Amino acid sequence: MTWIAESAILSYGWRRMLLLFVAGIVAASSAAPLFFVPALFLAMPILVWCLDGAERMKGWKRLFSPALRIGFAFGLGYFTAALHWLGAAFLQEGGIFILLMPFAILGLAAILALFWAVATALAHMFWSGGALRVVLLAGALSVAEYARGHLFSGFPFDLLGYAFTANDEMAQAASVVGVYGLTFLAALASTTIALIWPADERGLVRRLVPFFLSIGLIAAQIGYGSWRLENTEVTQRTDIKVRLAQPMITDHADWDAADPANVMDRLISLSESGTGLEDITHLVWPESVFPFFIQDYPDALARIARMLPPGTTLLTGAPRAPLADELAQDVDNPGYNSILAIANSGEIVGSYDKSHLVPFGEYLPFASFWKQFGIRQFVPGTNGWAAGDGRRLMQIPGTPAFLALVCYEAVFPGDIGDVSKAEFILNITNDAWFDGSIGPAQHAHMARLRSVETGLPMLRASNTGTTIVTDPLGRIVARLDEQQVAAIDVVPHHRLVGATLYTTLGDAPFALACLLSILLGVWAHRRERRRE
Repeated sequence: MTWIAESAILSYGWRRMLLLFVAGIVAASSAAPLFFVPALFLAMPILVWCLDGAERMKGWKRLFSPALRIGFAFGLGYFTAALHWLGAAFLQEGGIFILLMPFAILGLAAILALFWAVATALAHMFWSGGALRVVLLAGALSVAEYARGHLFSGFPFDLLGYAFTANDEMAQAASVVGVYGLTFLAALASTTIALIWPADERGLVRRLVPFFLSIGLIAAQIGYGSWRLENTEVTQRTDIKVRLAQPMITDHADWDAADPANVMDRLISLSESGTGLEDITHLVWPESVFPFFIQDYPDALARIARMLPPGTTLLTGAPRAPLADELAQDVDNPGYNSILAIANSGEIVGSYDKSHLVPFGEYLPFASFWKQFGIRQFVPGTNGWAAGDGRRLMQIPGTPAFLALVCYEAVFPGDIGDVSKAEFILNITNDAWFDGSIGPAQHAHMARLRSVETGLPMLRASNTGTTIVTDPLGRIVARLDEQQVAAIDVVPHHRLVGATLYTTLGDAPFALACLLSILLGVWAHRRERRRE
């Protein structure tokens, strides 16, 4: 290991960049669904050692020092590997967009890597030779992760902290500090190996102490999780029984070719299979099952009304056409990606419009610029969607209040709505664009962490998989695998009594930890400079 540490410290130029790019790829194997956590402990020290050997610049050049390129190269490797599954979307439509795939993946990875680049550049400005340099780096990287999860609409996929949610026991810590808090702990713990090598005047025991403290931290995390799972009482509801359908309807890619009657046949046949709907209070259909505006097909609502027994409500993903007053406000309004609640009378009794849209997938940033080239949308099938007004709590007759999240909205920690008034989370999604990749499993894991953070059970219906149901501790109690056409009946759990610490304090402990770590790093740097 001493040789590896010294080689990293002494590396420069393209060799250093290649080393960091590969190290970033290795680190990405710690993300869901692989969860090879030791990889993070192997890769993150490379980042520290390369920063140890980075040349120091003076004046304004310090902002564009080699440390900037070090963080960028590491982040480029990490995000390229962790998000490579996005390329599966370019295999759709017969693969006509496949030539764009490497540019899109590397382009997104490069944008995300810029956050880490800024973090390492700023950290290196106050770099020191002692143990507090890894504390400083952990704080800087954690701030960068928080920034990429919020700035420019946010993209919090594959936060470092998800590596520390590899099993149910480890995941319980999210109820205390959230995934951003776990990001700080993961960044800090995984860099402590860099304090062992290369050997210097410090004794072996002193060099090993930080690493063993990090192992103790993980052991404490697992111990807390085991205790919470064993000592937290969860009970099932008695007022509702839910059927979730996973129909694998992919007609959304081409509305013009879709056959509404055939789509309804498939949905109704799947929903009524088995024991029928007589004892079901709520039927759930996922996102993108309707390749048409349901208001344009009165027969669809009529067939739904005939299918639903008295007292049964359908909660379904559906495009919603803009109303007259909404069109008056925006004549270019393309409609909404929504959740509709439909009673057995065929009446729409509630709705939620997705408010956090996917850039370039559901709306075009800088749309006026792209329209100059005749481009209205990059994803085939629609002209994109308009954003809803941000409401997420749905309250409809005969149904406990729940938080409605459409697809991508479930990956935003701390930003899913008013948790205090909800009894459960309903997440509908369509990951068909990424079938055959690790994307759907990764997406499902990130979504279920919202259960752990909030203490709310989750019902997650996916068009092609993975459909899951969790208890309020985030444990999966029922699931349908990818590419499985089926339906499952579940009785949801009650929410936990009382709020989790995370819902009470939010990311305040995380912010405090980042602030203290940065202040400690700056203090160590200045003390070292005074000694020189």
